[in-house]
Parts: sequence; structure tokens; C-alpha cells
Amino acid sequence: MREVRSYVRSLERSERARTRPDRPRVFTMRGRIWDLLDEVFAPNYSPSTSVSLEFLGSFDDVELPRSGSLLEIGSGTGIVAVTAALMGCDRVLASDINPQAVRNTELNARRHGVSGRVRSVHSDLFAALPPHERFDTVFWHSNYVLAPPGFRYRAPQECAYVDPGYEAHRRFLAEAPRWTTPYGAALLHFSSRGDLDTLRRLADETGRRLVQRSRRVIRDGDDRVEHLLFQVVAD
Repeated sequence: MREVRSYVRSLERSERARTRPDRPRVFTMRGRIWDLLDEVFAPNYSPSTSVSLEFLGSFDDVELPRSGSLLEIGSGTGIVAVTAALMGCDRVLASDINPQAVRNTELNARRHGVSGRVRSVHSDLFAALPPHERFDTVFWHSNYVLAPPGFRYRAPQECAYVDPGYEAHRRFLAEAPRWTTPYGAALLHFSSRGDLDTLRRLADETGRRLVQRSRRVIRDGDDRVEHLLFQVVAD
């Protein structure tokens, strides 16, 4: 389990995905073609994005991706945001700290004809969002691998893989429920590559409760990885 959680291994995975010579400009997932820009997390090399789509499609208490509004944190290529719009969400805001990911989401929204319902914004979590907006669903497929507090990113894509000191996770737990509509849900896609004990401690410290809503166990390369969907609830 310790190796699965190793931030060094995750950074190596990031570097391989970023630099491999056969990295495509477009790829296919769930029967659709998607653009992939440099320095953006490549869903074609990891099963985790497909797990996110399964989580959201099977979460019975939230009408995603069938209707309502969605805020996606860490949109990457925009697969989740665009799929939600294609399946019926009438308003989608896709946020990412990586400017290339913001552009990538815009490209895929145009490719699939949903630019009118998917808006992409460059933001560190919620920092650049209009303060008055609220959403039926707030969703983050997090960078759940814990890196040391002093770690500094060397390439933009690394932001999608590791979180130094879980600083971003602490902020998400504290802030996410504030961005939901009265009956909305703040959802966090986490995995056994992360440190669940630390996540639960941060939830306690921020006055939040983690309610497990779904679970998948998959093979990811040589690893057996448990993926978890939590709802972040204000105590």
C-alpha cells in the first residue's frame, strides 16, 4: 500500500504520460473523440476519469449528468464537464489551475457542440469564481496523492497528480459546501493512492463530514486501486 501512495511513483507516472513519444493529439473515450493538449492530464493513460463518469452517472441522489448545474474543479481535458452537458446539464462551469487545461476544456466543448453550456475558467479551486454562483453539484476528481508540504511543481501536469501537504484538499473541504444550492451536493473523488486518514483528519478540522456514496476497485497498471466517492457535508 505504501508504494501505491508514493508521491515519487505518481510523479514518475505523470512524467511518462507527459513525455511518451506516442502521446496523441486526440483520443477516444466512451465512444467520443477528445482533444488532448500538452501539459494536460491524459485520461487515455489512466482509468480514473472513466471511474469519475461512472460515479456521477450512478449517484442516484444527484441528477447528473441528466440535468441541473455542475461545477467541476480540475476539469483537465473537459471530459466530465462536456459529458455532463451532453447528457442534459444546462449550466456547467469547468475550473482548472492549469491554463492549458482551461483551453483543452474549451476545445472539447466546441468539438462536441456544447460551448453555450460549458464555461471554462482559470482558477485555483474556487478563487476566481463569481462569488454569487451556486451549483447543484460541485465535483472534484482530486490530485489525491499526498506530497511533502515543501514540494514545488516542476510541470503544470503535476498539479493533477499530487497535492503538497494536502493544502488544496483542506481548502476544498472547507469551501466546497458553500458553493452548492440548498439541496446540492459537494462531491470528492478520492482513492487509495491518497492518505484517507489525513483526509478524514482534515475534514474534522474544517468542520466537515465525509459520507461515502460509491466505491470502485480497479486495476491501474500493476496496482489494485480503490476509488471512493465522498459527499462533503457541513456538520
